[in-house]
Formats: sequence, C-alpha cells, structure tokens
Amino acid sequence: MDNSTNVKAETSQKKSSRQSFVPSELARSANLAKIQQRKAQVRGYPRVKKLEKIGVYSSCKDEGCKCNGWKNPYNQLATAQPDASSSQQVQSTVTLESKCRSCTHALQNHVSHLEMSGEDEINRLLGMVVDVENLFQCVQKEEDGDSKQVYFYLFRLLRKCIIQSSKPVIEGPLGSPPFNQPSIFKGITNFIIYKFGHLPQKEFQIMHDLARTFLACLNQETLETPSARKSRTPDDDEKDYKMNYTRWLCYCRVPRFCDSFACHETTEVFGRILLRSVFPTIRRNVLESFRSDKHHMLADKRTLVLSYFPKFLSMLEEELYATDSPIWDVDFSQMPAHMPLPSPRSNDSSDPFITSPGTPGSLFALTSPAGGVLDPRFLTAQRSSFLSEEMSRGEKRKSSDLVQQFTPPTADEDGAKRQRSALTEFPLEVINEVVSTVTDPEQMLGPEPNLLSPQAARDEAARQEERRGIIEFHVIANNLDTSNPSSRQTLIWLVELQNVFSHQLPRMPREYITRLVFDPKHRTLALVKEGRVIGGVCFRMFPTQKFTEIVFCAVTSNEQVKGYGTHLMNHLKEYHIKQGVYHFLTYADEYAIGYFKKQGFSKEIEIERAAYVGYIKEYEGATLMGCKLNPRIPYTEFSNIIRKQKEIVRKLIERKQQQFSKVYPGLTCFKDGVRQIPIENIPGIRETGWKPAKENGKKEMKESAESLYSVLKAIIQSMRSHSSSWPFLEPVKKSDVPTYYDVIKSPMDLRTVNERLKSKYYTNRKLFIADMQKIFNNCREYNNPDTEYYRCANTMEKYFFNKCKEHQLVER
Repeated sequence: MDNSTNVKAETSQKKSSRQSFVPSELARSANLAKIQQRKAQVRGYPRVKKLEKIGVYSSCKDEGCKCNGWKNPYNQLATAQPDASSSQQVQSTVTLESKCRSCTHALQNHVSHLEMSGEDEINRLLGMVVDVENLFQCVQKEEDGDSKQVYFYLFRLLRKCIIQSSKPVIEGPLGSPPFNQPSIFKGITNFIIYKFGHLPQKEFQIMHDLARTFLACLNQETLETPSARKSRTPDDDEKDYKMNYTRWLCYCRVPRFCDSFACHETTEVFGRILLRSVFPTIRRNVLESFRSDKHHMLADKRTLVLSYFPKFLSMLEEELYATDSPIWDVDFSQMPAHMPLPSPRSNDSSDPFITSPGTPGSLFALTSPAGGVLDPRFLTAQRSSFLSEEMSRGEKRKSSDLVQQFTPPTADEDGAKRQRSALTEFPLEVINEVVSTVTDPEQMLGPEPNLLSPQAARDEAARQEERRGIIEFHVIANNLDTSNPSSRQTLIWLVELQNVFSHQLPRMPREYITRLVFDPKHRTLALVKEGRVIGGVCFRMFPTQKFTEIVFCAVTSNEQVKGYGTHLMNHLKEYHIKQGVYHFLTYADEYAIGYFKKQGFSKEIEIERAAYVGYIKEYEGATLMGCKLNPRIPYTEFSNIIRKQKEIVRKLIERKQQQFSKVYPGLTCFKDGVRQIPIENIPGIRETGWKPAKENGKKEMKESAESLYSVLKAIIQSMRSHSSSWPFLEPVKKSDVPTYYDVIKSPMDLRTVNERLKSKYYTNRKLFIADMQKIFNNCREYNNPDTEYYRCANTMEKYFFNKCKEHQLVER
C-alpha cells in the first residue's frame, strides 16, 4: 500500500517524545491529508478497478462457498509483508477474472452483489478498504499490546462490514459516547463562569481564551498507553484508565485517520475521571511546548501563555481534585456578569489564540471542541433561566434573567425572587442599558476610576491589589514527612507568621504561638505582600466534626485599615467551602469581637455543642463565636456583587423618578371656598403609584405568629387528608417524570409547604397562599385538561380557598 508511511507516522507518535505542540500538529495534519488524498485517488478509479479492489476483501457469493475473501484477516496478518510496495504490486495484478486464492472461484463472484449498486455505495466501501489497510499497518507496526488488540478489533470489524456491506458499529462493554456527564468541555465552561464570571469583560476574556486553548490542546493530546502509565506511576485507577484509553482509541484517535468510524472529540465524550488521569501529563507537555515555542509567538500571546496559563491551570487543578467542586455538577447554576451577550462570530481553528484579550464582541464566542463557533444554546445546560432556546434564533433575554445574575446566592431562593420581583416592571431596554453601564469600565463616571469611592467596601482595595499581583494568599503548614518535607520558602513564611502573631498578640506566650504555628495539624493562610508575610490566619480543621477552629488572626500594625483582614477572612471562607467544612469557631477577646462580628461571626453557635466540646481549648476572658458558611456565596467577590446590585437599583430608581418629573399647576379651588378635596383628585397623585385606602369594612386582618401558625397547620392537615390530594403530597420524582423539571422551574408540593410551616417560613398569609396556588398552577401547566391530575388540581384549589374563607384568610 502507498499509505503505509502515513499510518506509521500515526502510530510512531507513542514512541517518540513530544517535542512541540505545533510541529506535532503539523505532522499529524500532513498525515491525515495524505490519507484523504489516497481515498480521493482510489475513488477516482474506473468502476472495474474499484470492484477489483473491493473484491479481494469481499466474501464469495457462490452458493455453498464459505470463502470470506481473498485476503482472510488471519492469513493476511500471518503472511503479509510489511513492505507496502510489494502489497501494491500484488494488488495491481488482480482482475475480476482472477481466481481467488481461498476458494478458486473467479473474483467476479465476490462482487456480484455490487453490480446494481450506485457510486456512493461503491465509494463508501472503497473508503472502508483504505481504512482496513491503514489498520492493518497499525497492527503490524504497533508494539504496545493493549493498542494492538484495539487496532486488530477495529480491523476485523471493518472487514466484516465490507463483507456484509454494512456500517461499522462498535459494540460491547465500551458503551457509547458520551461516557461521563458533565463532559470535560462542559466542566471547563462551568469553571470559567464560576471562577471568573465576576471579572470585567477584558479580564474575563483572557480566561476564556486560556480555557479554549486548553481544550484544543487536550483534544490533540496523545494519551499514554496503560502499560507505560503503569510502569511510570502505578496507581489505583489502572482499570478505569485502561477502559478510557480503549474508548479514546476507538472513538477519538482511530476515527481521525479512519473516517469510516464516527469521530468524537475527547473533551466532548469524556469527563472528570479521564481529566484527572491525564491532567499532570498534559499540563507538563503543554507548558513545555509553549516555553519551547515562545520565541515564535507574538508578544501578547507570549504574555498570555507564560504569565496567565500556569495560574489558570493551578486553579483548574484545585477544582478538578476538590471533593465538592460545583463545576462538575450536572445542574450547575451560575451565570457570568457580562451582559448583554454578544453574537457568536466565526473563528480560525488554525490559531488557538484567534481572540486577543479584550477584543470587542469576542465574549462567549467559544469554539466547540469539534471546531467552529459554539451556539449560545450551550449555556442552557448551565442554567435553564440563563438562555432560552429562542435566544439562539435572535430573541432577547428576559428581564428577570438579566437582574438575576447580580443577586448573590442565598439559602432562600424564594426570598431572592421576591427581592427581584420589584424590578421586573422595568422595560427590557432600560435594564439592558443600566446593566451595561454598571459593568462596562468605559461607561463608569469620575475623573480617576482607579480611586476608591467613599462608599467602597472594606476589602475593595485589597481585592484590587490581589488582581495586580501586589498581594498573594497561600495556605501553608509544617510538613514533617521526610518523603515530602516543607520547602525552604514555606519555613521562612512560617517564621515570619510567628513574628507577626507574637507582635500583634502580646498577651499570648511566644512559645505557645510557635508550637501551634509549626504544629503539622495546624495550617495557616498567609497574606504575602511583595514576598514578605504581613498577616495570616492560623487554624485547625476537624473534618470529622465538620468545623474549624481559628487559633490566631492578625495583620501587622503598619498594614492595617486597608481591608486586608476582611479579604483574608473571605479567602479562608472560600478555602473551607472547597474542603466541605462550613462552620468556624474561635475564642475572641474583647478587642477582636468587633472584627469577627463584621466577618459574620456571632455568639449564637449554630453547630451542636457535642460536636466541638473536648476538641477545642477554652480561653479565660474570651468569648466563643461561630460562623456558618454558605457554600453558594463567592465571599471574595460578595461586596462587589452587592455594590453592583445597589448601583443597578439606584439607576432604576432614577429612571423611575424621571417619569414623575412633570409639574402640574397649583390647585386654585381653595380660593373659591372649597375646604377639602379627595386625595385622588389631586393632579398627578395616581401617576406616582398611590392607591386609595380600603374601606373601613375591609380592614386588614391582624395576624399574630401563634394564631397564624395554628390556622395554616389546620388547613394543611385538611388538605393532605382530602381524597384528591394524592398527586400533590410529595415532590415529583425526576425518575418517574423525566421532563417535569424542564417545564416546571419552581416546583411545590404539600410536604414542602408543611416543612416551611414548621420552620416558621410563613410570616404572613400571602406567602402561604402563593405557595399553595403554585401547586395548582404547576399541575395545570404540565398536564392536559383531560387528565385526572388537572381535575384534581381544580378540585383541590376550590377546596383550599373555601378553607381559607372559613378561617378568614381571604375575603368572602
């Protein structure tokens, strides 16, 4: 065969060391181009010559003949010569009148079933013949046993498909793609939204480009064979890696040069498991390749990959190996703070850095792993309310979704929705304009945008210094393990931390501080400024008890009142959220109580006493304080989110006030002796939103907490005992109705209402009635009017409001 060199170049990549990302890509592209050229050449043969070539791989059609082709797969592998030229010479001497070497029948009998076939079918079989020859060379050249078995399996599968004139389908224990959810591509997309969605557009664009580059490198990466991986780093995931490697060969690698198989991208069909296995290797290979090619890059691209890429990979590594990282959640729900969303644009797939940082209109113009521009609908999987499918056809976003991104996550989503409901009355254009003004630095007012306003958050200055690289945060500890001792830099920082704590906490014995700081069970979050430690928090984690004790917290005196303490504590909170620990405990003296209160600590300890008694040491003259963390709050950016919220609300209020700027003439009726007039007759009073008070006979009912609770409890009990309440007793299970939560975005049921009642959620009757009404509305929205569920909803709704009237919750 004349394409043996192409296949040899493909298989030999596993033996040769990776020298550079770009040269290996050029070589691979050249090999694929030669294979395609070979296929185009054979498809240009005359029909007779095409049949001759297909005939040697086809089975004999004579009745009773069991010949499965001139080139039997086993005999071919046993007797074939590696010299492609000799194989091509034998092929050139074959004609349709030649006798088969296996059954002695004429080769014409092997292709008699193709006499009436069209050119498309003939060319499809010819492409499979070329792929069979390529796989034959792979089996001959491959030295790794695992890879050789995969090539031989695919070789036999294609031979069988040529004989049967069928399409190849990979069957067996490998399964079908995708193999993991979410995919690597989805996880990386979640990562840049989760970690960098709060940044300004230019900074976010940098991270977006790095993510796209990483995905492109991973798709082109040649995975290490299981045997080589086992000899280099024996680990526990050997079986899983071997399975994923086999899948990668069958669905990603081989289809690149054998297009008879459906080709998939690595980042689309694999997930977190494979990325964990290959991350250290691809990280090393990519960084080495970029460093070796840095002299051939443009200045801005060189800065991007050498300055930002290592930090980007480190942050990705933390999320990859964290036990509770939200980016690997199938129902990941967070959205970036950049709006409005620009329309996608085409990209040049040959340049992994096609989008330079900060290019207008390039935000979210992500290229999919398969190449080309990614449809904005990919974000529907991130958050159902972020982009509807109609947006991909040019429709605008809903105003509620626009406001939603600036609402910090809270434990009570219904409360957040109530806060946003007041803003939905504004037109979509107004909200778009306000949000773009708040998020676009070029639209910010003021002669010096770098200067902080008097209303800036305490940690704003520290946050800006961290972005500029002036300060850094590191979690360090004294490691006594001789196989992995602490670095010299870590020990220096620990000594500097000991000095800071000793100086700022003079009442603490110096020996006691030293013992705890250098204790391997304690860790310290160090605040480093220009290479020197200026503060830190020493803490000890108790993972089994689900809390952490804060031992020391201090910032050197000449660096205080700069927001470092707040930013330090926020970093500590995010570090513990990643570790799955959500409670802080500390003993604060009279001077530290004020600081800890500002950081969310309280004297009311929410963790059970039995969980910490005997684990932490009590201090005389100090107050025990605790803090419960919310895993959905980005603490280091929380004040920034609140500031944007306030700015949006302020601007919307200004827009609303502009509508009332009309000045009406003064009232002259009083000059004529009129003593008083109804308020609603004053010009302009109704335009302000004023409504007349209710009549005396319709006074608002007085609601005390005790009486309301008893009334609501009685209503719920009667609702649950009704014969038509069976569809609403429990939440709808996704396993029973898979599409329910795609339609119903705010589900509700009687069990949830009862739990909210017990937790004192219903502070007034309106909240209770709204939740009950939601049950009936959801049922009618999902089900057809002729269903039993729809009729039950109507029955229960009528029964519910009758009960409310009996208890005077609604007017008769």
